[in-house]
Amino acid sequence: MTLPVVIVGGLHSDARKEVVERLLHTVPGSITLHHDLATAARGTVLRVVRDASGELSRSEAPLVNDCACCALREDLVPELGRLADSGLARLAVVELWDSVEPRAMAEVVAAHGAGAFDLTGVITAVDPALVLPYLVNGDDLADVGLAAAATDQRTVGDTWARQLEYAPVLALVDSGEADEEDRALLAQLHPTARRVDAASGELAALAFAGFDVEAAAGAQHPACALLPQEAEEAGVTTFVWHRRRPFHPERLYQALEDLCCAAARSRGRFWLADRPDTLLAWDAAGGALCVENAGPWLASLPDAAWELVPPMRRAAASLDWHPDHGDCCQHLVFTSPGLDRHGLERLLESCLLTDAEYAAGPDAWRSLPAAFDSLLDPVS
Repeated sequence: MTLPVVIVGGLHSDARKEVVERLLHTVPGSITLHHDLATAARGTVLRVVRDASGELSRSEAPLVNDCACCALREDLVPELGRLADSGLARLAVVELWDSVEPRAMAEVVAAHGAGAFDLTGVITAVDPALVLPYLVNGDDLADVGLAAAATDQRTVGDTWARQLEYAPVLALVDSGEADEEDRALLAQLHPTARRVDAASGELAALAFAGFDVEAAAGAQHPACALLPQEAEEAGVTTFVWHRRRPFHPERLYQALEDLCCAAARSRGRFWLADRPDTLLAWDAAGGALCVENAGPWLASLPDAAWELVPPMRRAAASLDWHPDHGDCCQHLVFTSPGLDRHGLERLLESCLLTDAEYAAGPDAWRSLPAAFDSLLDPVS
């Protein structure tokens, strides 16, 4: 019999621990595995195995490549295999350490089950009152003792955003301090998530609901991400900005700081005039922006190459196809309490090519100042 596995993660450690305890006490025969990466500085990762009655075992695994997350991956799969072989567990609950992101672990579990175990759920534990404070926190994980490796350059804000937006289930542990604004922000950040009270009986059922890692990965890809729609509730606004004209690289670069600070969270895809064939990903939280090359726009590919493109990507492009520019576009979404959507819209519009610049055509666009080279083509 295949062992079901549910992953429970999130930076809200108290909420995460409560969710795990709820599962242990509501699903008979459930066992949790937790890798504590706080000992990584000593060259080890601490593994703790528990059930509803208490701790079953405690041991240390060696660090792999000076990377705590690598050690977690190397140790987790064999442990799940042993647990599955024992036939003693009805559910394996993998409690991730604070800053570990669920996507990497979900893909590891899904890829290595081999009939012994199967990923049936991914849950992020949330205290609604902490969503905004964590989202706007620009501190480096290393500065708050949560880095998973010496080279870990993530921030609290961007890590929390990915933990929140990847999971299809958000288990809410209300500390009593959350208000309507907190709940509206949570709903707008991840509108398609199933939000469930951690104390409800529904939580246990969702641990067995099933999880598709390929669909989850596709939903995170900037070309076909399931971005939020326009919304306005309890002082929280989600503003969706969609245009077909490319950005002037220099004007956009000069506006980056203001754009990053305009909202607690912004994400999407964009188009630079000097790189007309390149789809660029925009991901900002906590005042920090990550801009990445996400590959070519489909409009720039020869017809023969389309067969190599995942169906989800082709479908997303066809739904937003322009007769002149294909799938090339600006599609950015900003979510925040107190958002100045009109000021933000004016700033974004000012960064687009003017009528004269646009009329000059792609050959002229390529000669515009390459202001994003330092972000997209850093010198090694």
